[in-house]
Amino acid sequence: MTTTAAADPRREQTLAVTTAFLALFSIVGFALYGLPFFYDFFVKDLGWTREQVTRGNMYSKIAVGLGFGFVAGLLIDKFGPKRLMIVGILFAGAALVGLSHVTTLNAFLFFYMFNALGYAFGGPLPNQVILSGWFDKARGKAMGFAYLGIGIGGALVQWMAPRLIQSLEWRGALQTLGILMVLIALPCAIFVREPPRVAASAAAGSIGDVLRRPAFYLLAIGSMASIGAVGGAMQNLKLYLRDRQFSQIEIGDTGMIVLIGSTVGRVLMGWLADRWPKKWVMLLIYSIVAGAIPLMVFAPDLTSLRIAAFVFGIGLGGDYMIIPLMAAELFGLRGLGKVLGVVLSLDSMAEAIVPNRVGALRDAMGSYAMPYLLLSGLAALGALSVALLPSRDAAAAGARPASDAA
Repeated sequence: MTTTAAADPRREQTLAVTTAFLALFSIVGFALYGLPFFYDFFVKDLGWTREQVTRGNMYSKIAVGLGFGFVAGLLIDKFGPKRLMIVGILFAGAALVGLSHVTTLNAFLFFYMFNALGYAFGGPLPNQVILSGWFDKARGKAMGFAYLGIGIGGALVQWMAPRLIQSLEWRGALQTLGILMVLIALPCAIFVREPPRVAASAAAGSIGDVLRRPAFYLLAIGSMASIGAVGGAMQNLKLYLRDRQFSQIEIGDTGMIVLIGSTVGRVLMGWLADRWPKKWVMLLIYSIVAGAIPLMVFAPDLTSLRIAAFVFGIGLGGDYMIIPLMAAELFGLRGLGKVLGVVLSLDSMAEAIVPNRVGALRDAMGSYAMPYLLLSGLAALGALSVALLPSRDAAAAGARPASDAA
C-alpha cells in the first residue's frame, strides 16, 4: 500500500480529495442541510411542534456522540478511515429513505439515529483524517477544496428540494435524495487508499497527554460554541423563514445563498490557513458567525436578509474546516483520530442540543428573534475561547514529547 502511494502520490492525493469532496457533498451537504428543509412538512402534515421536529437531531447526535464518537476515532486510528466511511455513507442514505416513510415520532427518532451514525462514521471525522494523512504543506488548500462539497451539496439540495417536492411531494423528494447520496459518495470511497501517515502513526499518541493540556479545553469550548450557534441557526432557518411568510422557492433560494457563501468561505479560509496562523483564521471565522446572525434577524426585507445570509455562509464554510487544521497544529498528527473523535463528538452534541433549545424557545416566545440573538452570543463565546489559544510556536512546543522539548 505504501509503495503504491509513494510511486504516484499525486494520483492518490487527488483521489483522496475527490472522495472527501463527494462524501461531504452527500453526508453533510445533502443530509445535514437538506433535512431541515423538510421540517415544516413534519410540523404541518403530522402535527408536531418545532421542539419535537428538532428533537430527532438532538437525541440522535447525543446518543451517537456519547456512544460512537470517540469509538469512531479509536477505530480510525487502528484500522484507518476508509472502512468507516463506507459504512457511514450507507447509514446516511438509509436514514433519508427511512425518514421519507415515517408517520410516528418514534420512527422519526429511529431513522434520525441512522443519520447521526452516518455523520459520525462517514462525515467530517474520517475525511479530515484522510486529508491530514495525505497532505502536509497544502493541507489547508486540500481541506478547503474537499469542504467545498458541503457548500455545493447543500446549495444544490436547497435548489432541488422545493422542485422535487413539486413533482414528487415531500416524501418522494426525501427518498430520492437518500438514494442519490449513496450513488454519489460510495464509488470513490470504495477505491480510495488509506493514507500512509495514518497507517504509520495509528498506534502512536496518547489521549491522556492531550487532555492534560489547557489548549484542548479551549479548542473544545470554542468549537462547541460556534458549531452550536451555526447548527442552531441552520436547523431552524427554514422554520424561521416560514414564520416570515416567504415561499418555498424563496426559502430554498435563500438557503442556497447561504451554502454558496459557505463555498466562498471554505476556499478563502483554506487559503488563509496556509498563510496565516490558524488561530487568527479561526478567530475571524467565529467573529463572522457572531456578527452575521443578528443581521439576518433584523433584515427588513428579503434582499438584505440574503446579503446577511451570504455573510453568514462565509463563516459557516470555514467553521467545520478549521477545527482539524487547528487540532493538527496544536497536537500534531500522532493520534489525531482520537483527538478529533473527542472534539467532534462534543461539537456534535452542541450541534444537537442548541437547535432543539432554539426551537423550544420559539414555541414558547412565538418568535425566533431572541433565540437567534442568543446564538450570536454563543458564537462570541467561541471567539473568546479561540483568542485564548496558544500561539503557533507555543502550540508546536506543546505538541512535542517532553524528551524532544527538553
